[in-house]
Amino acid sequence: MEYMIMPLKRYADFSGRLRRKEYWMFVLFQMLLLVPILLLAVLLGGPNEESGDPFGNTLVLFVLGAYFLVFLIPGIAVQVRRFHDQDKSGWFILLGFIPYIGGIILLVFMCLEGTRGPNRFGPDPKDPYSENVFA
Repeated sequence: MEYMIMPLKRYADFSGRLRRKEYWMFVLFQMLLLVPILLLAVLLGGPNEESGDPFGNTLVLFVLGAYFLVFLIPGIAVQVRRFHDQDKSGWFILLGFIPYIGGIILLVFMCLEGTRGPNRFGPDPKDPYSENVFA
């Protein structure tokens, strides 16, 4: 559970490195929150002309909007720190804007192992002897 919430504690911290385990646990945490919200949206239905709400359930739209606003910056920061673990610039996140293949490229990069030992972005987060990896 610590790995799931840690990126929210480091909300807009784009420096340092992040292990694969921490990244994927954060993604799992996001999915565990998003699935019930989407199930609620399906159960409450879409646009309802009888109630005069042409946009569907406004409460669900509000909750989805709040979810995306809360997780936008930590999600970007987590990806940037994941690239830093591979000794790559955080600007690689812009590969996601390439239509069709950008998401696949990002998925592959998020699955790759980071560089062993310290690199220009900080100490190795897997090194049990390094201090203040999570600071």
